[in-house]
Amino acid sequence: MALIPTTILTGFLGAGKTTLLKRILQEQHGLRIAVIENEFGQENIDNEILVQDSNEQIIEMNNGCICCTVRGDLIVALGTLARQRDAGQLQFDRVVIETTGLANPGPVAQTFFVDEEVASHYLLDAVVTVVDARHAMAQLDEHEEAQRQVGFADKLLLSKTDLVDAAALALLTPRLKRINPRAPIAHMDFGRTPLAEVLDIRGFNLNDKLELDPDFLAAETAHEHEHEHEHGAACAADCAAPGHHHHHAGHSDDIAAFVFHSARPFDSAKLDEFLGGLVQVYGPRMLRYKGVLLMQGADRKVVFQGVHQIMGSDLGAKWGEDEVRGSKMVFIGKNLPKDIFIRGLEQCLV
Repeated sequence: MALIPTTILTGFLGAGKTTLLKRILQEQHGLRIAVIENEFGQENIDNEILVQDSNEQIIEMNNGCICCTVRGDLIVALGTLARQRDAGQLQFDRVVIETTGLANPGPVAQTFFVDEEVASHYLLDAVVTVVDARHAMAQLDEHEEAQRQVGFADKLLLSKTDLVDAAALALLTPRLKRINPRAPIAHMDFGRTPLAEVLDIRGFNLNDKLELDPDFLAAETAHEHEHEHEHGAACAADCAAPGHHHHHAGHSDDIAAFVFHSARPFDSAKLDEFLGGLVQVYGPRMLRYKGVLLMQGADRKVVFQGVHQIMGSDLGAKWGEDEVRGSKMVFIGKNLPKDIFIRGLEQCLV
């Protein structure tokens, strides 16, 4: 039986996750979706969708969707749904999990790799993060959870864009791309967005080609140059003064991304050893990492990805005859030592 594609829907408090889910649950789209509310408090879908006083854990909607409230273990809930589906008691062909607004998506994503029963029934399709355009800059400044939610995302959905002007969006968008260059950004209007922006993204599919924002490397270089210019010119006279401290313009995020790329192939044994060491030391701080690799003597691409300490790889498509061969890797994490990663990867090249 085919695996059930599953989407993790996350986003900070008030971003608009529930509004989006209400629309998915009520719209006549012809899809049979099981929605799991993975909540720790009282933030639930509105009463007209979930009857909070009811003892029922699962409520079937009139459009073929199912809504399931979860107060306990997500693994247990997923296993229960799968068994009921196998027994013909429930009918659904995909799952959306909404996390609480203060959740770190990492442990939820890891569920799909660490539990055998879950892995045998479900395929993690993508992490979709709703970002409140009106409040995101402040939330990213003040809450590491907001940074993690952006860093984990395979797709970012901007909500409340009608409440901000073009100048505010022009500040927010590059910041989101610096935190997570691999997540496409789409807009959501009062929960209305094409379902293709939420479902079947295949962000976690190992055979998918890695796509990075083509402007990310240029933006990263410009960002570094900007700070060098600030120190070189504006601070020249003051740097010698006792007690002088640098104050960067803009925002400093603990969660950030960087990219490694090389036209030289990797030595597979050296790379395996180095990546294994990285995961052991820095795994808890490595939110997401993914890449397409050129390996010595291989005629196919190798696609790898990971979440924290869980890492996997798979064979991708064959290299095209006219295709420029090379490796491209992105790492997203909290205060990762970029220089150590880059130098170590360079030492694994043939």
